[in-house]
Amino acid sequence: MGGARHITPAGFKKLETDIKELWQERKKVMAMVTAAAAEGDRSENAEYIYGKKRMREIDSRVRFLAKLLDRLTVVEPRTEGDRVYFGAWVTVMNEDGVEATYRIVGPDETDSKQRKISSESPMARALLGKPEGAWVTVKRPAGPADFEIVKISYDNQ
Repeated sequence: MGGARHITPAGFKKLETDIKELWQERKKVMAMVTAAAAEGDRSENAEYIYGKKRMREIDSRVRFLAKLLDRLTVVEPRTEGDRVYFGAWVTVMNEDGVEATYRIVGPDETDSKQRKISSESPMARALLGKPEGAWVTVKRPAGPADFEIVKISYDNQ
């Protein structure tokens, strides 16, 4: 898992919420396991077997998230700026004139559906530190592609 990693305050809060939800689920699963164990023979009790398995999964995920939270460095996104930095919303246009907007976040909070890309991704690495109007070349598995930075925003979109 490497050294310290960056995350936005919202991303950090989401991970904390995930841990709290896992603890709540664990309490429910524990009650289910306790009730199933009281029924007698545990070797053929599906609820007991499933419950124990789910508790191991929850415990494993909680341990992972707790270690991750200890290593994360919360970085407050800028509120304005004329260059691309961590936390920025960046609108780019490819050579065909197609625009796309992305937010540069830490690798532990990427979400393609919300247009959040990792600061360690090839696109983000090409964009970081560049001003509006700059052209960047992104090295992709499918080959290099050029993009123009059309807009930089630090608003919470």
